[in-house]
Amino acid sequence: MSTAAAEPKRTVRNRREETYAELRRMLLMGEFGVRTRLVEVQLAERLGVSRTPVREALVRLVADGLVERHPDGYYAARPNLAELRDLYELRITVELRGIARALESDSVVHNVQLLEPLRDHWRALRGDMPAPDPGFVLQDEDFHHTLLRSSGNPRLTETLESVTTRIRPVRMYDYLTEDRIELTVTEHLDIVEHVLARRLPEALTALREHVGASLDVVGERAARAIARMALHNG
Repeated sequence: MSTAAAEPKRTVRNRREETYAELRRMLLMGEFGVRTRLVEVQLAERLGVSRTPVREALVRLVADGLVERHPDGYYAARPNLAELRDLYELRITVELRGIARALESDSVVHNVQLLEPLRDHWRALRGDMPAPDPGFVLQDEDFHHTLLRSSGNPRLTETLESVTTRIRPVRMYDYLTEDRIELTVTEHLDIVEHVLARRLPEALTALREHVGASLDVVGERAARAIARMALHNG
């Protein structure tokens, strides 16, 4: 394919991604009321694009859990803070169990073949810190899934994967600022290095504090977005 032919395709792809990213940001910031219908033509005019990338973005945002589709159209999804806390309680229990079982039995040893590449990946991120992006939640999930998988109980990992999928739409609120990205990278490295060095009590404490702090930040920012959504309804 010639460079000239490839350029329009790159432009279209970039426009799709930019439209999706901007709509996702607007939803996370609470810029739409929960009773405000998300109309393609109005959003396209607001973003300065055609209706096609808006339509595609809305479909992706439904899959993300940030938009709901009703018979009369699309609407912003309201974060469920009560469910979030219940699911975080389960998440903390499951994740800590991966380290606790190794503390309880010498026969449980974390898989270094999983953890060393994980450590190296997050070291690379520390050297080239990512920009704030709600999509960073996927990298965060991969860290926690891999850490738990390395403890050798696949049923625990399956449970965690189920929980993180359900809380992902709200957990995106954790990655809107540089300080939260930097702190996440630093704390992930701290946790995995403790586990690799068999400093399991320290790893357990660090993981508990890490997940608990994330809940506090996510809850605060989601509550702020709900308040903005209510103002837009008004």
